[in-house]
Amino acid sequence: MNVERRSITLMTDASGDATGTIEDVNGLLSQIRYDKDDYADTVDFTITCAETGETLWAESNVTADATRAPRQATHGTDGAAALYAAGGAAVNDLIAISGTINIVVAQGGDSKSGTFHFVTV
Repeated sequence: MNVERRSITLMTDASGDATGTIEDVNGLLSQIRYDKDDYADTVDFTITCAETGETLWAESNVTADATRAPRQATHGTDGAAALYAAGGAAVNDLIAISGTINIVVAQGGDSKSGTFHFVTV
């Protein structure tokens, strides 16, 4: 199994906003790691796949370093949601990415930074 880590540090503008991209990502997204650096405790993230618009991570008021392992619902060939038989809970799996990841930061504070690490397998 080939594991790849791609990272980007984003500096906010005077409005507390920042945007960035990670290009040429190919694989299954295993996790996203956020290292706070000095963003404000009110920082919001919206991280999406550029080609499909799929949300990979959207969270408000993140106050500390965090690691997330986003997953998506799976379906049968008939389009019906795949469920675990016992409890009817959704079956989730890694998100396939082939292209660009967009990162949008809001309310991060004036001239503050944070680093995002994307791990794919």
